[in-house]
Amino acid sequence: MSSTSPRFLHLAVALDGTGWHPASWREPVARPRELFTAQYWTDLVTEAERGLLDFVTIEDGLGPQSSHLLEPDERTDQVRGRLDAVLIASRVAPVTRRIGLVPTVVATHTEPFHISKAIATLDYVSAGRAGLRVQITGRQDEAAHFGRRTVPRIDSYESPAARELVADLFDEAAEHVEVVRRLWDSWEDDAEIRDAATGRFIDRDKLHYIDFEGRHFSVKGPSITPRPPQGQPVVTALAHHSVPYRLVARQADVGYVTPQDAAQARATVAEIRAEQEAAGRAEEPLHVFGDLLVFLDEDPAEAAARRERLDALAGGTCTSDARIFTGTPAQLANSLEELRGAGLSGFRLRPAVLGHDLPAITRHLVPELQRRGLFRSAYEAGTLRGLLGLARPANRYAA
Repeated sequence: MSSTSPRFLHLAVALDGTGWHPASWREPVARPRELFTAQYWTDLVTEAERGLLDFVTIEDGLGPQSSHLLEPDERTDQVRGRLDAVLIASRVAPVTRRIGLVPTVVATHTEPFHISKAIATLDYVSAGRAGLRVQITGRQDEAAHFGRRTVPRIDSYESPAARELVADLFDEAAEHVEVVRRLWDSWEDDAEIRDAATGRFIDRDKLHYIDFEGRHFSVKGPSITPRPPQGQPVVTALAHHSVPYRLVARQADVGYVTPQDAAQARATVAEIRAEQEAAGRAEEPLHVFGDLLVFLDEDPAEAAARRERLDALAGGTCTSDARIFTGTPAQLANSLEELRGAGLSGFRLRPAVLGHDLPAITRHLVPELQRRGLFRSAYEAGTLRGLLGLARPANRYAA
């Protein structure tokens, strides 16, 4: 099985608003007035690059953030509103040099042709550092923005009807990624000749109709954007149970999972590897990253007190799909080492307060991991695939 066991841990950070705690915007370091400026996002990504992180993910959605999983809320005391994740990534790409840029895209209401073009463009703008995080949505209010499909109301993901809907949405997402990947390959690497003397800009025989016919999409191709610098930008997805594990196994280069301990991590990795084998991808590299929401301070009591203070501001206890870690960078390094032993090749950390916990990661956790010989001391590649140890794939349509 292709478990991708690197010498070093891989490390990513998930950027969302002012941080992953709902009251994070009220902290003095949060900069909420700058949330919709280019400088704010540039500062976050350059800080992540300072810490030599593999990549950042940028959250996105098709409806306002909500404290409810499946419907809007009426709260006015939490951050609402976003900039477009792909456009943020394109803006920060020219002012960064090595870090990967992985915006979230919602496959449910976005055409794969548009996404293939947008991420290919990001790969050109960043000189080979683009990826995407594919996401689904089952929210009625988000479907209503587009008017092209109806989504039945579901109150819980546990009902049989909800499970059927979610399985269908993940199947659609897998097909969406398949179309995107084929469109990236629809231009061969040397399709552009650009010979001014002969007047030949392009070799038309090296552009390919993908002629994709699936259950959800019918796409002729080719793309209008030449094959990206990486050939295939990195595809990632968050997965919590068997249905999304199959999406990761079928289509992703990196899957994010949310185990609460090493035993659960081991079981999750085993399930994904079994799905990977069933999908015929056993020999392909596939990273499995653990997600953790982190409150980091030099004193564990300080981290706990900060979390309690933020909970009081939010009017309730902070909850998450991912394990919540509260403590020191050294204690977090211990936890990451333990989880790595369970088969995870990297981690995506969600800073509770970006202005506080992102620098704690880059300036304290990273040096601690370096002291232990677990993390790079310099970037070793110029592309995101290179950082992740993924070879540049051959074009499926090339003769």
